[in-house]
Amino acid sequence: MTNSKLPSDEPEQLLVKSNDVSNEKYGKSPEKRSIEELLKFGVINLDKPSGPSSHEVVSWVRKILNISLAGHGGTLDPNVTGILPCALGKATRVLSALLSAGKEYVCVMYLHSIENPKKIEKVINLFIGKIYQTPPLKSSVLRKLRIREIYYNDILEIKNQHVLFRVGCQAGTYIRKLCYDIGEVLCSGANMLELRRTRVGNFRENNTLFTLQNLKDAWDIYQEELDESYLRKIILPMERMVSHLPKVYIRDTAVDAICHGADLAASGICFIDARIKTGDLVALMTLKKELIGFGQSAFNAIKIYKAKNGIMINLKKVFMDRGTYPRWTEKNN
Repeated sequence: MTNSKLPSDEPEQLLVKSNDVSNEKYGKSPEKRSIEELLKFGVINLDKPSGPSSHEVVSWVRKILNISLAGHGGTLDPNVTGILPCALGKATRVLSALLSAGKEYVCVMYLHSIENPKKIEKVINLFIGKIYQTPPLKSSVLRKLRIREIYYNDILEIKNQHVLFRVGCQAGTYIRKLCYDIGEVLCSGANMLELRRTRVGNFRENNTLFTLQNLKDAWDIYQEELDESYLRKIILPMERMVSHLPKVYIRDTAVDAICHGADLAASGICFIDARIKTGDLVALMTLKKELIGFGQSAFNAIKIYKAKNGIMINLKKVFMDRGTYPRWTEKNN
């Protein structure tokens, strides 16, 4: 058994640069958003069924919720099941954060001849770390050799020519091609029979995973009985998509400037993640744990922690609406 961890399993390590208190009159904790707000800034941990394409599944989500915009985090082939994060409204712009989170699959691989279990385990372990992959013929991307990382390969069961294993990998890894390559090294050949995605970062197979039917039922109850409790369990705040990213928490007085496109200066920072390295993508958060936007760190965490002035984070994307927090001159009005 290998160390079965994805990049998203690394814990947050906050450094306190300065202390401040958030004004309750502005913004709100993500868990306190209304259903209308969640339809604009929410995400669903959706259990994709076998048969429809990922695009079709998202289309059904739009129709069920009667919204114009939704998107998914990582395409699954029609016959593949499992976790398909589905972002709603403006939250679709946050989906790019999941590219660095890592993904996990459970796969049934069929070997073209019976092999010694120890040999199978030895060969599968060769495919841990950085590997070269060319996307298969039936893929939606350019067939160009590229490097992808396999974080772990855990064999769960071997029965005759069937191998059940769990693989944690970088986004964009083709498990079908991985099975083929394992078969080539075994010199017997292999192909993928079944595949289920069991994790996308911190989206897991737990009590937050729901089917399309669950969503339809919860929406009908909300519409007919005005009971939003079931829908709230299904539509999560968009902040769930950045739970794995290193974060910078900023004071209220700096939020609106960020929303208007300003880079983040040292004076606006309260807490920073000690894992931050120069050039890292970071999530900019309010003290109420609302996502403001994405930025690129100009320095590592220690330099940011010690800095008295200057630009620390270069702004890349903004998700929060302008005016959610007041301009600093309005704070005490």
